[in-house]
Amino acid sequence: MSVPSFCQNKISYFAIIVAIVAAISSGSSKAADVSADATTHTSAVAKEMSAPVTPAEYQVGSMYVEQYLNPKAQGAPVILIPGLSSGAYIWDDTVKALQNKHSIYVITLAGFNGKPAMPGAKLLKAKESLAELIRTKNIQKPVLIGHSLGAALSIWFAEENSNLISGVFAVDGLPVMPRSENLTAEQRQAMSQGMKTQMSGVTQEVFADQQLKYMQVMGVIDQELAKKLAARSATSDRTAFVDYVTELFATDIRKDLPSITVPLALVSPYYEKDFASIPMSEDQKTAYYASLLSEAKNLQIISISNARHFVMLDQPAIFNDKLQSFVNSIH
Repeated sequence: MSVPSFCQNKISYFAIIVAIVAAISSGSSKAADVSADATTHTSAVAKEMSAPVTPAEYQVGSMYVEQYLNPKAQGAPVILIPGLSSGAYIWDDTVKALQNKHSIYVITLAGFNGKPAMPGAKLLKAKESLAELIRTKNIQKPVLIGHSLGAALSIWFAEENSNLISGVFAVDGLPVMPRSENLTAEQRQAMSQGMKTQMSGVTQEVFADQQLKYMQVMGVIDQELAKKLAARSATSDRTAFVDYVTELFATDIRKDLPSITVPLALVSPYYEKDFASIPMSEDQKTAYYASLLSEAKNLQIISISNARHFVMLDQPAIFNDKLQSFVNSIH
């Protein structure tokens, strides 16, 4: 499998910070100047930014849960987990697309979207809370659908708890941070601590500006939607955000991928203008992502073009169709 030379370059501390939160950069990027190219398929989140129906709400561990029970459900229950600094609202379109056939549990992690933060190790607590949710609510073999951090968490959970679930639909989230795959464990930990030192202590104004730059440059194509999403992200707890992102960077769970016994799909969004200067084709990006999951069994890579990191918002119709096909294929 050919991996683009861009992905083989030695990773830089600066690049990691920019790639995760667009934080230290000045925001000067050709990719940011795309307002005229906003997709015509923009999600309903851009119009409403509100939940589709009123769910039951409760807390399990470090997870705040919105529960949409469907007594006439024909398919497997699904658990939707958003990524860094995002809340349940990210999945509004997905809930609308699935709720007629499935019972749905939508997560907001503690510290995000205005929810109170919790002390201690964030990813480990989230994994334990997910197991607690499935067991205490008697959720029978759910499909985990995770975005970014939520995707990495879902993959990690599947490595240890495939017996509790029926599949994982991972959206632009991987078992190791892209471009860091060649770091040693010692290097990874040292860089994680360096990142934590540099990112900690920022003011709310700086944090909000970081979220805006990220959404404009990497998050979504529609620049008005980017502003709305950034405003929501900026309500997250800054310390919790740093804890999650540095723990995520310190994590490399590739060695345990063979232990996943359920179907695993990875969605890889691709927006051509963002990769023009590298250059990297859509096929090359798909091949690179596949290389990071090469030890996984029963793996499917799904590339969705004309979409950035929040692919479910840039291309909701295509995304929901691919998701429903995956869910249908394992039941």
